[in-house]
Amino acid sequence: MTSLDSVLDKDGVRLTVDDAVATVTLTNPAKRNAQSPALWRALAEAGRALPGSVRIVVLRGEGKSFSAGLDRQAFAPEGFDGEPSFLDMARGSEADLDATIAEYQEAFTWWRRNDIVSIAAVQGHAIGAGFQLALACDLRIVAEDVQFAMRETSLGLVPDLTGTHPLVNLVGYARALEICATGRFVHAEEAERTGLANLVVPADQLDAAGSDLAAALLAAPRDAVVETKALLSGALSRTYEEQRTAERAAQGRRLRDLAGLAD
Repeated sequence: MTSLDSVLDKDGVRLTVDDAVATVTLTNPAKRNAQSPALWRALAEAGRALPGSVRIVVLRGEGKSFSAGLDRQAFAPEGFDGEPSFLDMARGSEADLDATIAEYQEAFTWWRRNDIVSIAAVQGHAIGAGFQLALACDLRIVAEDVQFAMRETSLGLVPDLTGTHPLVNLVGYARALEICATGRFVHAEEAERTGLANLVVPADQLDAAGSDLAAALLAAPRDAVVETKALLSGALSRTYEEQRTAERAAQGRRLRDLAGLAD
């Protein structure tokens, strides 16, 4: 694939590929990259469209805000054109409601695949669904003006776009509960201190910082990074002894591969 190929551009999402680095851009700055079911389907499609050569995916938002969360049209009685409104979803069966939310969640799940490392470059507002989209990525670089908030509870809802698991893993149960239940803002200093952000930079350096991190991640052999990511992402679900076993198995695969003895 040639440099900067445009693979997808629809419903507020653009995917471009430059060799081993893909960039997913939210492209509706006039609405602060507010999210909708159509955008979620486009994000899921972007994940499916990634060429096999891609190792790094950078997620960014155009304009002053990364994403201000769910488009408020979702709360109108008519909802979005061609989409079930929240009222319609509530009136449906439990199975249908579960299936609809599961479809929406697909936009947020593929960023943690072991064969890629995902980086969210976050500026301005990252509210609700925007916060959860940033949390879907492996790493987060944030601008000094970043404002994270989980506002679902203030609307009588819960965070349901896969954000609760990484949030608890990053900041712990007590702080995650406080952040979600109060809906307060988390600014750059706290984000870096608590592990929500890997790095804080001035807003005008955000894109460059993302490029630098992508280049640093590409310096190591792909298979070693894939194996290491799998080890680390599964560590919390394994016992100490299980993790030791997983380390030995992974290292055995790497040594056999380096010696030319891989199956």
